[in-house]
Amino acid sequence: VFPGVFEANEIRLEMDDVVVEWSDGHSSRYPYRELRIECACAGCIEEMTGRQLLDVLSVPGDVFAVDFLPVGRYAVQFAWSDGHSTGIYPFTMLRQMCSCGEDHSGEDPAPEKSPRRAGR
Repeated sequence: VFPGVFEANEIRLEMDDVVVEWSDGHSSRYPYRELRIECACAGCIEEMTGRQLLDVLSVPGDVFAVDFLPVGRYAVQFAWSDGHSTGIYPFTMLRQMCSCGEDHSGEDPAPEKSPRRAGR
């Protein structure tokens, strides 16, 4: 593993969260709905402006990941219970989204948030 490159040793779909066990021993939990809303695919974000296309209120409160597929060694793609499945979640983005309370500021940054995400 190269410095600053995050790899997932394990990804689990649990009752309320996606859990990622990282190659450096860190563990991260991502609530399903929050992760679904963060989808950055062309169906959820306008590519040229970053304008949000996804109506956040249309994402069911009980949405969950039905399955997932690794995308190379750098990302994961989820199939969601609301029928959506085109988003790719790079590991660098997931690591920066971690809400564990630890300081991840010294780690390589995730791609900049689009204007629609700036307030979150």
